[in-house]
Amino acid sequence: DSFGAMILGVGIDLVEVGRIRDSLERLGERFARRILCPAEYDYCFSHTDPSTHVAARFAAKEAVSKAFGTGIGTELGWLDIEVIRLESGSTQVRLQGAGTQLMERRSAKIIHLNLTHTAQYASAVAILEG
Repeated sequence: DSFGAMILGVGIDLVEVGRIRDSLERLGERFARRILCPAEYDYCFSHTDPSTHVAARFAAKEAVSKAFGTGIGTELGWLDIEVIRLESGSTQVRLQGAGTQLMERRSAKIIHLNLTHTAQYASAVAILEG
């Protein structure tokens, strides 16, 4: 029942795809592996130009961290947040490590996530619901 649901946090992020492309060209796999979980890496790099997909996941992780009110840092890392792409094309968030602990501490039940991108920009919105 959704009557007892409460929004605990909202996060949004906008990323320039060109900045991510530059980082991938400059730092390569090291950069990608620092921010992407293995399945995310495989998905992004299955595309001819992974930059757009990496940028969308970068934005998603930033948006989720903002919904928690922590940002990416000591309380929540890049690899604590995984973006799962469903066959329908929609996305879900899977938390691990510090992310799971934050969910429990906040008494949160679900994170809603929506991504969008163009050739130039990737954006994400996350809603933390309790």
